[in-house]
Amino acid sequence: MRTITIRQLAVCAAFACLPLSSLAQDKSSNHLAQVQANKTVRVCIWPDYYSITYRNPKTQELSGIDIDLAHELGKDLGVAVQFVDSSFAKLIDDVTQDRCDVAMFAVGITPMRSEKLRFTRPHLASDIYAVASKTNRRIKDWADIDKPDSVVAVAKGTLHEPVMRDKLKAAQLLVLDTPFAREQEVQSGRADVFMTDYPYSQRFLANADWAHLVSPPGIYHITPYAYAVKPGDEAWLARLDAFVSTIKQDGRLLAAARRHRLEPIVAP
Repeated sequence: MRTITIRQLAVCAAFACLPLSSLAQDKSSNHLAQVQANKTVRVCIWPDYYSITYRNPKTQELSGIDIDLAHELGKDLGVAVQFVDSSFAKLIDDVTQDRCDVAMFAVGITPMRSEKLRFTRPHLASDIYAVASKTNRRIKDWADIDKPDSVVAVAKGTLHEPVMRDKLKAAQLLVLDTPFAREQEVQSGRADVFMTDYPYSQRFLANADWAHLVSPPGIYHITPYAYAVKPGDEAWLARLDAFVSTIKQDGRLLAAARRHRLEPIVAP
Protein backbone atom coordinates (compact mmCIF):
# COMPACT_ATOMS: atom_id res chain seq x y z
CA MET A 1 0.00 0.00 0.00
CA ARG A 2 1.36 3.43 -1.02
CA THR A 3 2.15 5.85 1.82
CA ILE A 4 1.06 9.49 1.37
CA THR A 5 3.49 11.94 2.89
CA ILE A 6 2.55 15.03 4.85
CA ARG A 7 3.94 17.18 2.03
CA GLN A 8 1.70 15.45 -0.54
CA LEU A 9 -1.30 15.97 1.71
CA ALA A 10 -0.44 19.64 2.01
CA VAL A 11 -0.22 20.01 -1.76
CA CYS A 12 -3.57 18.28 -2.23
CA ALA A 13 -5.13 20.48 0.42
CA ALA A 14 -3.81 23.60 -1.25
CA PHE A 15 -5.41 22.67 -4.57
CA ALA A 16 -8.62 21.69 -2.82
CA CYS A 17 -8.81 25.14 -1.29
CA LEU A 18 -8.58 26.87 -4.67
CA PRO A 19 -11.94 28.14 -5.90
CA LEU A 20 -13.30 26.45 -9.02
CA SER A 21 -13.12 29.76 -10.87
CA SER A 22 -9.35 29.91 -10.30
CA LEU A 23 -8.86 26.41 -11.62
CA ALA A 24 -10.94 27.24 -14.69
CA GLN A 25 -8.92 30.39 -15.22
CA ASP A 26 -5.64 28.46 -15.02
CA LYS A 27 -6.94 25.98 -17.59
CA SER A 28 -7.93 28.72 -20.04
CA SER A 29 -4.98 31.05 -19.51
CA ASN A 30 -2.82 29.41 -22.19
CA HIS A 31 -4.87 29.21 -25.35
CA LEU A 32 -1.89 28.37 -27.53
CA ALA A 33 -1.23 25.23 -25.49
CA GLN A 34 -4.93 24.33 -25.58
CA VAL A 35 -5.13 24.84 -29.32
CA GLN A 36 -2.09 22.64 -29.88
CA ALA A 37 -3.33 19.98 -27.48
CA ASN A 38 -6.83 19.90 -28.99
CA LYS A 39 -5.54 20.23 -32.56
CA THR A 40 -8.31 22.80 -33.10
CA VAL A 41 -8.58 26.58 -32.96
CA ARG A 42 -12.06 27.88 -32.13
CA VAL A 43 -12.84 31.05 -34.07
CA CYS A 44 -15.78 33.30 -33.25
CA ILE A 45 -17.45 34.80 -36.31
CA TRP A 46 -20.52 36.88 -37.11
CA PRO A 47 -22.12 34.92 -39.98
CA ASP A 48 -24.07 37.92 -41.32
CA TYR A 49 -21.00 40.05 -42.07
CA TYR A 50 -20.83 40.43 -45.83
CA SER A 51 -17.35 40.00 -47.31
CA ILE A 52 -15.92 39.26 -43.84
CA THR A 53 -17.56 36.15 -42.33
CA TYR A 54 -20.76 35.47 -44.25
CA ARG A 55 -22.84 32.29 -44.26
CA ASN A 56 -24.83 31.84 -47.46
CA PRO A 57 -28.41 31.12 -46.35
CA LYS A 58 -28.97 28.74 -49.26
CA THR A 59 -25.77 26.71 -49.23
CA GLN A 60 -24.72 27.34 -45.59
CA GLU A 61 -21.18 27.86 -46.89
CA LEU A 62 -18.98 30.44 -45.18
CA SER A 63 -17.04 33.03 -47.16
CA GLY A 64 -15.19 36.28 -46.59
CA ILE A 65 -11.73 37.61 -45.88
CA ASP A 66 -11.63 36.44 -42.27
CA ILE A 67 -12.94 33.00 -43.17
CA ASP A 68 -10.01 32.69 -45.58
CA LEU A 69 -7.54 34.03 -43.03
CA ALA A 70 -8.87 31.80 -40.25
CA HIS A 71 -8.06 28.83 -42.45
CA GLU A 72 -4.59 30.29 -43.00
CA LEU A 73 -4.18 30.60 -39.23
CA GLY A 74 -5.17 26.96 -38.86
CA LYS A 75 -2.57 25.95 -41.46
CA ASP A 76 0.15 27.98 -39.73
CA LEU A 77 -0.69 26.36 -36.38
CA GLY A 78 -1.12 22.91 -37.89
CA VAL A 79 -4.63 22.55 -36.48
CA ALA A 80 -8.25 22.36 -37.65
CA VAL A 81 -10.53 25.41 -37.55
CA GLN A 82 -13.86 25.32 -35.72
CA PHE A 83 -16.14 28.30 -36.38
CA VAL A 84 -18.37 29.50 -33.53
CA ASP A 85 -21.31 31.77 -34.32
CA SER A 86 -21.19 35.06 -32.44
CA SER A 87 -22.19 38.70 -33.01
CA PHE A 88 -21.04 42.14 -32.00
CA ALA A 89 -23.62 42.16 -29.19
CA LYS A 90 -22.26 38.84 -27.83
CA LEU A 91 -18.59 39.44 -28.69
CA ILE A 92 -17.23 40.32 -25.25
CA ASP A 93 -19.09 37.53 -23.46
CA ASP A 94 -18.16 34.90 -26.03
CA VAL A 95 -14.46 35.77 -25.90
CA THR A 96 -14.10 36.30 -22.15
CA GLN A 97 -16.17 33.20 -21.33
CA ASP A 98 -13.88 31.08 -23.53
CA ARG A 99 -16.49 30.07 -26.05
CA CYS A 100 -13.77 30.63 -28.63
CA ASP A 101 -10.01 31.16 -28.71
CA VAL A 102 -10.13 34.23 -30.93
CA ALA A 103 -12.75 36.45 -32.57
CA MET A 104 -11.98 36.88 -36.26
CA PHE A 105 -14.68 39.01 -37.85
CA ALA A 106 -13.07 42.40 -38.45
CA VAL A 107 -13.72 43.59 -34.91
CA GLY A 108 -13.47 47.36 -34.66
CA ILE A 109 -11.12 48.55 -31.94
CA THR A 110 -13.17 50.87 -29.72
CA PRO A 111 -12.47 52.25 -26.22
CA MET A 112 -15.28 50.21 -24.68
CA ARG A 113 -14.12 46.95 -26.24
CA SER A 114 -10.50 47.69 -25.34
CA GLU A 115 -11.49 47.73 -21.66
CA LYS A 116 -12.64 44.10 -21.92
CA LEU A 117 -10.58 42.56 -24.72
CA ARG A 118 -7.06 42.52 -26.15
CA PHE A 119 -6.49 43.17 -29.84
CA THR A 120 -3.90 42.16 -32.38
CA ARG A 121 -2.42 44.77 -34.67
CA PRO A 122 -5.04 45.88 -37.23
CA HIS A 123 -5.42 44.16 -40.58
CA LEU A 124 -8.21 46.40 -41.94
CA ALA A 125 -9.48 49.95 -41.33
CA SER A 126 -12.75 51.47 -42.51
CA ASP A 127 -14.64 54.74 -42.36
CA ILE A 128 -18.39 54.94 -41.69
CA TYR A 129 -20.92 55.08 -44.53
CA ALA A 130 -24.68 55.54 -44.75
CA VAL A 131 -27.18 53.56 -46.79
CA ALA A 132 -30.45 55.20 -47.81
CA SER A 133 -33.40 54.20 -49.96
CA LYS A 134 -33.39 55.47 -53.53
CA THR A 135 -36.95 56.69 -52.95
CA ASN A 136 -35.90 58.93 -50.04
CA ARG A 137 -35.95 62.44 -51.49
CA ARG A 138 -34.53 64.17 -48.40
CA ILE A 139 -31.19 62.31 -48.17
CA LYS A 140 -29.06 63.25 -51.15
CA ASP A 141 -25.65 63.68 -49.53
CA TRP A 142 -23.92 63.42 -46.15
CA ALA A 143 -24.98 66.89 -45.00
CA ASP A 144 -28.65 65.83 -45.17
CA ILE A 145 -28.28 63.14 -42.52
CA ASP A 146 -27.93 65.09 -39.27
CA LYS A 147 -31.14 67.11 -39.56
CA PRO A 148 -34.00 67.46 -37.02
CA ASP A 149 -36.41 65.27 -38.99
CA SER A 150 -33.92 62.52 -39.83
CA VAL A 151 -33.88 59.05 -38.28
CA VAL A 152 -30.53 57.25 -38.27
CA ALA A 153 -30.57 53.49 -37.64
CA VAL A 154 -27.70 51.47 -36.18
CA ALA A 155 -27.35 47.87 -35.05
CA LYS A 156 -27.01 47.30 -31.33
CA GLY A 157 -23.51 46.36 -30.21
CA THR A 158 -21.76 47.60 -33.35
CA LEU A 159 -19.17 50.36 -33.23
CA HIS A 160 -21.66 52.62 -35.03
CA GLU A 161 -23.88 52.84 -31.96
CA PRO A 162 -21.47 54.80 -29.69
CA VAL A 163 -19.94 56.78 -32.57
CA MET A 164 -23.26 58.04 -33.90
CA ARG A 165 -24.60 58.66 -30.39
CA ASP A 166 -21.66 61.01 -29.92
CA LYS A 167 -21.67 62.65 -33.35
CA LEU A 168 -25.35 63.23 -34.08
CA LYS A 169 -26.58 66.64 -32.92
CA ALA A 170 -30.05 66.94 -34.50
CA ALA A 171 -31.11 63.59 -35.97
CA GLN A 172 -32.83 60.85 -33.97
CA LEU A 173 -30.74 57.73 -33.31
CA LEU A 174 -32.62 54.44 -33.63
CA VAL A 175 -30.82 51.44 -32.08
CA LEU A 176 -32.09 48.09 -33.36
CA ASP A 177 -31.32 44.54 -32.29
CA THR A 178 -30.11 43.25 -35.65
CA PRO A 179 -28.62 44.57 -38.90
CA PHE A 180 -31.63 43.13 -40.73
CA ALA A 181 -33.95 45.25 -38.59
CA ARG A 182 -32.09 48.46 -39.42
CA GLU A 183 -32.27 47.63 -43.13
CA GLN A 184 -36.02 46.98 -42.89
CA GLU A 185 -36.52 50.35 -41.20
CA VAL A 186 -34.76 52.15 -44.04
CA GLN A 187 -36.45 50.17 -46.80
CA SER A 188 -39.88 50.82 -45.25
CA GLY A 189 -39.19 54.53 -44.83
CA ARG A 190 -39.39 54.51 -41.05
CA ALA A 191 -35.69 55.40 -40.92
CA ASP A 192 -33.77 57.57 -43.37
CA VAL A 193 -30.39 55.85 -43.30
CA PHE A 194 -28.54 53.07 -41.58
CA MET A 195 -24.86 53.35 -40.76
CA THR A 196 -22.37 50.70 -41.77
CA ASP A 197 -18.78 50.19 -42.90
CA TYR A 198 -17.08 49.65 -46.25
CA PRO A 199 -17.23 45.82 -46.38
CA TYR A 200 -20.89 45.56 -45.46
CA SER A 201 -21.92 48.42 -47.74
CA GLN A 202 -20.25 46.98 -50.83
CA ARG A 203 -21.81 43.53 -50.60
CA PHE A 204 -25.17 44.89 -49.41
CA LEU A 205 -25.50 47.33 -52.32
CA ALA A 206 -24.67 44.56 -54.75
CA ASN A 207 -27.74 42.67 -53.53
CA ALA A 208 -30.23 45.46 -52.73
CA ASP A 209 -31.41 47.37 -55.78
CA TRP A 210 -33.54 49.68 -53.64
CA ALA A 211 -30.58 51.21 -51.79
CA HIS A 212 -27.83 53.72 -52.50
CA LEU A 213 -24.64 54.65 -50.68
CA VAL A 214 -24.07 58.02 -49.01
CA SER A 215 -20.35 58.63 -48.43
CA PRO A 216 -18.79 61.25 -46.15
CA PRO A 217 -17.08 64.11 -48.04
CA GLY A 218 -13.84 63.43 -46.17
CA ILE A 219 -12.67 61.27 -43.30
CA TYR A 220 -15.52 60.90 -40.82
CA HIS A 221 -14.44 58.24 -38.32
CA ILE A 222 -11.79 55.69 -39.33
CA THR A 223 -11.84 52.56 -37.20
CA PRO A 224 -9.06 49.93 -37.26
CA TYR A 225 -10.23 46.30 -37.37
CA ALA A 226 -8.34 43.48 -35.69
CA TYR A 227 -8.70 40.09 -34.01
CA ALA A 228 -9.83 39.98 -30.38
CA VAL A 229 -8.77 37.67 -27.54
CA LYS A 230 -9.33 37.32 -23.83
CA PRO A 231 -6.99 39.42 -21.66
CA GLY A 232 -4.27 37.74 -19.64
CA ASP A 233 -2.75 35.45 -22.25
CA GLU A 234 0.23 37.29 -23.69
CA ALA A 235 1.69 34.22 -25.43
CA TRP A 236 -1.49 33.68 -27.44
CA LEU A 237 -1.77 37.38 -28.31
CA ALA A 238 1.88 37.43 -29.42
CA ARG A 239 1.33 34.38 -31.64
CA LEU A 240 -1.68 36.00 -33.30
CA ASP A 241 0.22 39.26 -33.73
CA ALA A 242 2.98 37.31 -35.45
CA PHE A 243 0.38 35.74 -37.74
CA VAL A 244 -0.98 39.16 -38.75
CA SER A 245 2.54 40.43 -39.43
CA THR A 246 3.31 37.35 -41.52
CA ILE A 247 0.21 37.54 -43.73
CA LYS A 248 0.96 41.21 -44.38
CA GLN A 249 4.53 40.43 -45.41
CA ASP A 250 3.91 37.31 -47.50
CA GLY A 251 0.91 38.72 -49.40
CA ARG A 252 -1.83 36.47 -48.03
CA LEU A 253 -3.73 39.40 -46.50
CA LEU A 254 -3.68 41.40 -49.73
CA ALA A 255 -4.65 38.37 -51.80
CA ALA A 256 -7.63 37.65 -49.55
CA ALA A 257 -8.64 41.32 -49.64
CA ARG A 258 -8.59 41.29 -53.45
CA ARG A 259 -10.73 38.15 -53.59
CA HIS A 260 -13.40 39.91 -51.55
CA ARG A 261 -12.93 43.40 -53.02
CA LEU A 262 -11.62 44.88 -49.79
CA GLU A 263 -8.22 46.02 -51.02
CA PRO A 264 -8.99 49.73 -50.32
CA ILE A 265 -9.28 49.12 -46.57
CA VAL A 266 -6.23 46.92 -45.95
CA ALA A 267 -4.27 48.35 -43.01
CA PRO A 268 -0.55 49.04 -43.58
